[in-house]
Amino acid sequence: MAALACFAHAFYLPGVAPIEYNAGDRVYLSVNQLTSVHTQLPMRYYTLPFCQPEVIEDDRENLGELLLGDRIENSPYMLAAKQAEPCMVLCEVTLTKDEANAFIEAIEQEYRVHLIVDGLPSATKKSMTDINGHPQSLYEAGHPVGESVLVSGKPTKILNNHIDLTILYHEEPIDYTGSRVVGFEVRGHSVAHADYAKGSVPSTCPPQSGAAPLVLEKDKDGQKVTFTYSVKWEQSEHKWASRWDSYLLMTDDQIHWFSIINSLMIVLFLTGMVAMIMMRTLHADVRRYREMAENAEEAQEETGWKLVHGDVFRAPSHPMLLAVSVGNGVQVFAMTVVTMIFAVLGFLSPANRGALMTAMVVLLVVMGICSGYYSARIYKMFKGKNLTRNTLATAMLYPSIVFSIFFILNTIIMGQKTYGAVPFLTLLEILGLWLCISVPLAFLGAYFGWKKPVDEPPVRVNQIPRQIPEQVWYMKPIVSILMGGILPFGAIFIELFFILSSIWLHKFYYLFGFLFIVFVILILTCAEITIVMCYFQLCSEDYHWWWRAFLTSGASALYVFLYSVFYFFSRLQITKFVSAMLYMGYTTIMALEFFLLTGTIGFFACYYFVRQIYSSIKVD
Repeated sequence: MAALACFAHAFYLPGVAPIEYNAGDRVYLSVNQLTSVHTQLPMRYYTLPFCQPEVIEDDRENLGELLLGDRIENSPYMLAAKQAEPCMVLCEVTLTKDEANAFIEAIEQEYRVHLIVDGLPSATKKSMTDINGHPQSLYEAGHPVGESVLVSGKPTKILNNHIDLTILYHEEPIDYTGSRVVGFEVRGHSVAHADYAKGSVPSTCPPQSGAAPLVLEKDKDGQKVTFTYSVKWEQSEHKWASRWDSYLLMTDDQIHWFSIINSLMIVLFLTGMVAMIMMRTLHADVRRYREMAENAEEAQEETGWKLVHGDVFRAPSHPMLLAVSVGNGVQVFAMTVVTMIFAVLGFLSPANRGALMTAMVVLLVVMGICSGYYSARIYKMFKGKNLTRNTLATAMLYPSIVFSIFFILNTIIMGQKTYGAVPFLTLLEILGLWLCISVPLAFLGAYFGWKKPVDEPPVRVNQIPRQIPEQVWYMKPIVSILMGGILPFGAIFIELFFILSSIWLHKFYYLFGFLFIVFVILILTCAEITIVMCYFQLCSEDYHWWWRAFLTSGASALYVFLYSVFYFFSRLQITKFVSAMLYMGYTTIMALEFFLLTGTIGFFACYYFVRQIYSSIKVD
């Protein structure tokens, strides 16, 4: 029952049904975390001495929100539907020395404030021109806590103590049922408010152009800060169903199309290579049956891959580890495919905060049955005997590596007193999902996989292994594996840039249609490059292809990791050592999962290719 409770809480997703507002209805504004691209350590909004409500209430977060560091809480902002407010005083705060220094440090690290209205995150609207000189509006998530400016030639920190809230709404004039919020824009201002009588508003509010900013002095007690805000409601032509479109304008579709075209060129090249190999193989088989008088030396030179038919299905070294790796790769593959389908169909809408992360974790747990099933079948094919040990390794080996890295990183983050750390109870929940659901499902899948008979190899395995001739330098394992991993990485590296930007630069990513196409291209690329390299390997009479098939396409994970390191130094401005460790730790987890995914694709592609070509010859 405890496992089912953990599962139910993990899969909890709030509804996203539209809310209709009539004039004067209360509109709730919530606060979320404070984020910085320099530290990558989100903070709770009320960590800084902002205005607080009488009672702070947390929204119910799902597992995905907890893992992403989202902490949604209520706020003292008072909004009424379709009622503009030129200026409202939120509160007045007298800062202590430590509070002033906390604001200054947050400004130095470029922390941004994130607010939420009706499920929409706040965004700062910026105007710019595209490459053709046409005006274009882009959204940047949140608004800055403050800014570092030069006042009289001296570096100064100013606090954004006034925000302009612009709420866009849409209503259908024909069938009016109320107004729906379709946009939420915020702009921060810094203004040193003049003194004002209680119950009134400062004469400096709303701030005018050229108003004196609110300067914060370090290590100074008693600095007074008046927080104010204004509200403006604007009617919009955007409908509620497309209200996220504006947030998704942060990326350029043309670049994504360039990525897909680039990837398609790689696939077409590899497809041509595979077609040539298959044609040559079939042609050689036809010649073998028609030219029976051909001498053995010529046959060996022409069809070298046939000479190793008695060893090609010999079990590899470390068969259990390979079976475990492939089983976990199937688990990651199944999770990725189902998640991608849900995302493309729109079930994982960004309005459901944390839905994507929650779906990935829950599906990964459920797909444990796939890992056990395929690991057992492959291990049985390798004539393995210890099913229990193999299944236990399948359920524990790679998940324990991932959980250990995550646990160590989370422990380090906890020492930083940041909301980026996952609560201890959530860690127990993840552990419960793994041990109480994923592990039993892996054993269940292994039972069915072991019970089902495996396919017998199409050719008999000789008792004495054949000697492998000396290989040319470019066919040696290290060289061929590294060469094979380049093309799958080349098929996805442009899209990888956008994924890394969405994770580490806090940008919205919802172009799952492009991502799905790139994923299909990745599958084809991994399969085809592995078949090509496997064919060349067998032609050179090297029959140790089992691990080579897995590692050839899996080597693309090495390039993903190296590119992520390059991205870290070229794109990010992380200054803290803890933040750098956080980046490298999560990058390692991502590369490991990508290694299992791509390696498994290459393994199965090569396995079916080898079975196909050796099924076409008669040698027994």
